[in-house]
Amino acid sequence: MTIERHVSGRRIRRDALPEHVDFQDGGCELAPSCLRCPLVRCRYDEPGGARKIRQDPRDEALRTRHAEGAAIDALASEFSISRRSVFRVLARGREG
Repeated sequence: MTIERHVSGRRIRRDALPEHVDFQDGGCELAPSCLRCPLVRCRYDEPGGARKIRQDPRDEALRTRHAEGAAIDALASEFSISRRSVFRVLARGREG
């Protein structure tokens, strides 16, 4: 292995330079390209990933409808989820 040196004489780490990285911006199923992604935070950096990103707005809407007085069965039907999932979403809303 050859050691590369900067003009100042310092050693250069091959893996530290972006010029030596072959980055393919292939995006994901949410966006065609990372540089054109509408998300504030990358789905791969978000705990829970794409599923959480998609479910957060739904969960917020469900909690709002529940606060307005909607019944559990009605919420399950409206959001196409089970009664148990409705209770899980409501419990997560109370936790954090």
